[in-house]
Amino acid sequence: MAIALVVSDVDGTLVTDDKRLTPAAIEAVRRLGSAGIGFTLASSRPPVGLRHLAEALDLRLPLGAFNGSTVCAPDLRPISERLIPESVAREAAARLDAAGIDLWVFADGAWNLRDDQAPYTDLERRTLQTEPSVVPDLSPLLGRAAKIVGVSRDHAGLARLEEALAAELEGRAAVHCSQPYYLDVTPPGIDKGSFVADLGRQLGIPRQRIATLGDAANDIALFRESGLSIAMGNAAPAVRQAASAVTSGNNEDGFARAINRFVFGDA
Repeated sequence: MAIALVVSDVDGTLVTDDKRLTPAAIEAVRRLGSAGIGFTLASSRPPVGLRHLAEALDLRLPLGAFNGSTVCAPDLRPISERLIPESVAREAAARLDAAGIDLWVFADGAWNLRDDQAPYTDLERRTLQTEPSVVPDLSPLLGRAAKIVGVSRDHAGLARLEEALAAELEGRAAVHCSQPYYLDVTPPGIDKGSFVADLGRQLGIPRQRIATLGDAANDIALFRESGLSIAMGNAAPAVRQAASAVTSGNNEDGFARAINRFVFGDA
């Protein structure tokens, strides 16, 4: 069946490692629009981090932020929002603090942290194209947290913590490393896959006519709800294995190549 909707992850997939949209990626999205094929994004980013992409790509469909737990229009008008239960947010924050991991809390539409010079804050500024809100105490925000992020240069240690925290919070929160240096805690019972499934129902598009692209473990849920799932060449082996096709890496225009080859059938 012909593809009618494409949903893509952002970091490690749609954009390069230095967070750029390439001309080829922009042209591939334009080609989708010209063919009447819908296109949107499902990302661990907050809504504000999707604004410039929605503008650059002239997106028209709802966007899935925070791994789909917050849905917004392309102009960032909120459509729906789920928050982490306060008791779970406090437990997760305490666990990250005890491990000596830098803590970010996304709440009230803002990126909140205690030290704006800590590791990866410059990268996140470039990614989101916004400044953080520096607060001495993150505790008052934990009752309104849409996402909590543990940030560390110790990638192996963060991966071990991901496994432990996911087991501790099973059924009460979603826990995934969205990047080797970011450990995300988001609301339970919803993920990128549920966002795609809901959007497909709203648009009347069956699963078999949906294509998805991603590179990280949290994109496997995205693959689950699509007839055509495409892993990036830079994805981990488990992610590539979960997909029905593999393209080249995000720094080699893998997104554009995937659209042209697997959606349009170019040689």
